[in-house]
Amino acid sequence: MKALVLSGGKGTRLRPLTHTTAKQLIPVANKPIIHYVIDSIVKAGIKDIGVIIAPETGQDVKDAVGDGSRWGVNITYILQDEPAGLAHAVKTAKGFLGDSPFVMYLGDNLIGMEIDGFIDEFNREHCDALILLKHVAEPQRFGVAEINDKGEVVRLIEKPKEPPSDLALVGVYVFSPDIHNAIDVIKPSWRGELEITDAIQELISGNKKVKSHILDSWWLDTGKKDDMLEANRVVLDEMIHSDIKGKVDAESKVIGRVSIDEGSYIENSTVRGPAVIGKNTVVRNSFVGPYTSIGNDCLVENTSVEFSVMLDGSKVIGIERLEESLVGKKSVICKDDVPHKALRLHIGDDSEVRL
Repeated sequence: MKALVLSGGKGTRLRPLTHTTAKQLIPVANKPIIHYVIDSIVKAGIKDIGVIIAPETGQDVKDAVGDGSRWGVNITYILQDEPAGLAHAVKTAKGFLGDSPFVMYLGDNLIGMEIDGFIDEFNREHCDALILLKHVAEPQRFGVAEINDKGEVVRLIEKPKEPPSDLALVGVYVFSPDIHNAIDVIKPSWRGELEITDAIQELISGNKKVKSHILDSWWLDTGKKDDMLEANRVVLDEMIHSDIKGKVDAESKVIGRVSIDEGSYIENSTVRGPAVIGKNTVVRNSFVGPYTSIGNDCLVENTSVEFSVMLDGSKVIGIERLEESLVGKKSVICKDDVPHKALRLHIGDDSEVRL
């Protein structure tokens, strides 16, 4: 069994941040999303992982992930020249995948389960494809599956105007090598892309065994700012434990589950968890509220911030209330003399907002 992680695409819904970095590298609880994906794959016992990269951001992904040695696995990078669909990504990776069954995992998706049981089910049922589904409120935004009472997939439709069910395709699939033959015969959709839903439908039409597994935990597709903030909230809620390695002065309070990394300093401030603060960050005369992730080498001074994500090297100074915000790397938000109340911002790397 191999794995294919998709880390290409342009990430248009997360611009301006994705003008300068891949969306799969944006941190959730101070850890790049793609690292959670690889963690899950490695826990399932898979040692050979291919990562699809784009020309614009491929080097950033390579720098962030490396050769796989930190996980004890082999990582192969596969360049997809253009974002021409999920099935096109599989076609691009055919040389790497060979005749092996494989897990395909979208590198900007997070799910509240490990995938080892999913893979076991694929092997046990001798499937040609096993797809992960989730009941959703707005199925027209997704690829949608219609299944029978045996859990077999009858039909798949990409972003239907009138969905036949509320079961959306989650960005995790397991395929046999037969998927390559299916991809070879499909045509680009109206979007000009080779759709993985069309390839799976081709398997169904060829009487191949396509089954489903309905996810009963959370699923987060981190394509937009609010999705990122929600992912940060969920991960902080479930995974963060109290771990204070930095310095907290006598005038400060740390309440609840808070992680403060080495070299950071909390001065005359309150930090209320769940929250995470990276290395060499200073929080001075401030309040850091729940569901906040602050990266490395940041400064928070005379500010109240909560339910926000601050990337490495960012500074927020003199802001009465910053909430529901996504702040890019090495960005500065500061206040001069004009009074402001709550701010909700989404700014890219190396930006400056002066109020």
